[in-house]
Amino acid sequence: MIAKRFEDLIFWQKARALTKLIYLYTRKNGFSRDYGLRDQIQRSTVSTMSNIAEGFGRGGNNEFMQFLFVSKGSLAEVQSQLYVALDLDYITTPEFEKAYDLTEEICRLINAFVKKVKCSSNPSLKKK
Repeated sequence: MIAKRFEDLIFWQKARALTKLIYLYTRKNGFSRDYGLRDQIQRSTVSTMSNIAEGFGRGGNNEFMQFLFVSKGSLAEVQSQLYVALDLDYITTPEFEKAYDLTEEICRLINAFVKKVKCSSNPSLKKK
């Protein structure tokens, strides 16, 4: 019904783009030297895309939904850490907005997906 591979999921693709963006931001001078924040925001964003992939790989709808909720939690972590990066002048306001908007888009896509699955009569998320 939905995808053959997790890479087909739009919200995974967006999470991948967010991860790349965060890694680019954390290469900047001040950010790159703040090891705690740098490592935490990188882990949070990687966790977002990894949990989508892992949940998809588990096979069951209920497990997948649980991993999607974990991914949303990781996105909230990224959002909070973006505020720290902004407050410490590691990123600019436009950089903050670009990344924050992407986290919001990913959340909206996951929410829409979860709603679609809950309303679907088809028990399978995957194309055969």
